[in-house]
Amino acid sequence: MPPARVEVGTALLVVGFPLGFHDLLHHMPVVRHAILASSFGLRFQGQGYFLTDARTHRGTSGAPVIMRMPDAGERHGDLPWRLLGVHSARLDLGTRDLALDEALGLNCVWYADILSTLTEG
Repeated sequence: MPPARVEVGTALLVVGFPLGFHDLLHHMPVVRHAILASSFGLRFQGQGYFLTDARTHRGTSGAPVIMRMPDAGERHGDLPWRLLGVHSARLDLGTRDLALDEALGLNCVWYADILSTLTEG
């Protein structure tokens, strides 16, 4: 199956445990909405990540960032989700005036295809 195009502005989901918060009864994570904020496939700043625009918190690192496939369910056996990467950290500018400027609200997400490289030891 050829990969679906992933365009800037595509809706994504971040599945995790922000600040350790989750459904205590069922032990399930929560899902936050995100938007792709940089060109997917072009390594941002030449690094192994892309950017999302999402409200994240401490504890979200390591959360999968997924996209619903546009043609999900049309073919028997297809999974409706595609793993794009793993949330790493919030991104901010070191030159931002903390008194005057808001945080960027952007996040770094490691591409799924380089995860094995990052974890090799």
